[in-house]
Amino acid sequence: MTKPAPIEDVPIGGDMIRLGQFMKFAGLLDSGGDVKEAIIDGFVTVNGEVDRRRGRQLQIGDIIAFEGRRVRVRP
Repeated sequence: MTKPAPIEDVPIGGDMIRLGQFMKFAGLLDSGGDVKEAIIDGFVTVNGEVDRRRGRQLQIGDIIAFEGRRVRVRP
């Protein structure tokens, strides 16, 4: 059984950020087109659930997972 990846904290300098913006900011993907495709195709989870909304507002403490990486939104 594989252990889940450690959670990386990524400070955003505010209270909220959109999912698509955060994925680029955290370095999960480089381009907006790749982010859009990954989200729409259901490869991204927010707090353990697939979310296909690129514009979803993330809150402090939300955990985003993609391709084995897990990142947490921090202020």
